[in-house]
Amino acid sequence: MLSLKSKHYFIAGTDTDVGKTLIACGILGAAAKLGLKTLAIKPVAAGAEQSADGLRNSDALMLMAAMTESLPYAQVNPVVLAPPIAPHIAAEQAGRRLSVSQLAGFCRGVMMRKADMVLIEGAGGWRVPLNQREMLSDLAIELQTPVILVVGMKLGCINHAVLTAEAIQADGLLIAGWVANKLDAEMACFDENLATLRQLLPAPCLGVVPNLARPDPALVAECLDLSLLA
Repeated sequence: MLSLKSKHYFIAGTDTDVGKTLIACGILGAAAKLGLKTLAIKPVAAGAEQSADGLRNSDALMLMAAMTESLPYAQVNPVVLAPPIAPHIAAEQAGRRLSVSQLAGFCRGVMMRKADMVLIEGAGGWRVPLNQREMLSDLAIELQTPVILVVGMKLGCINHAVLTAEAIQADGLLIAGWVANKLDAEMACFDENLATLRQLLPAPCLGVVPNLARPDPALVAECLDLSLLA
C-alpha cells in the first residue's frame, strides 16, 4: 500500500471550470486502486439543483460516488447555494454569511474520520472571496493542508498556473503536485506548453489528462501517479 506524505490535500484550480472535481475524483479512484480508504469534502458549492432531498450540487455528488467511505450529503457539501455565481455573492443573496472558521469546522469533522486520504475541494481559483475580509485560500491556510493544483490546459494556462503557484507559496503552503487537464482538444503547442509548466512549477506533475469526450474519473485515475506526491 502506498504511504502518503500527507493524509489531507486541498484541491485548487488555476481558474473556474478547469476540472477540479473530475481530477479530484480521479485521484480518489487512483488511491482506491492502491487500497487506500478515501473521503472528500466540498465545503462550499455555488450552483445546485433542487431535488426531493433538497439542493444538490453535481460536483459534490461526483465526489460522493468516487470516495470509498460513506458520508451523508450534508457532510460532503455542508454549504450548498443555488445560483452558479461567486460564493460570497450567492451567500449574500441567500442571507447567509460564509467564514473560514465555519468552513474549517466542517472540514475538520471529515478530516478526523478514519481514512487514508481526505480531499478538500475548493471553488473557482485560488483567490475566491468568502466575505469582505476572508478568501477561500484562507481556509487552506487555516487547515495547513498541502495543495494539489489542477491546471486547465488552454491558451494562457502558463500565466494562470505560475501566478497561482506563486500565490500558494506566498501563503506558506506546499504544492504537493499538479495535474495537467487538457481542456482544449485543439490547443496549439500543447507539448511545448506542458514542458514549460514542468520547468516553471515548483512541484511534480502527477499526470496529464487528455481531452475527454465525457468526464470519466476511471480514465483520469489511469493517468495519475500518486507516488510522485511531494
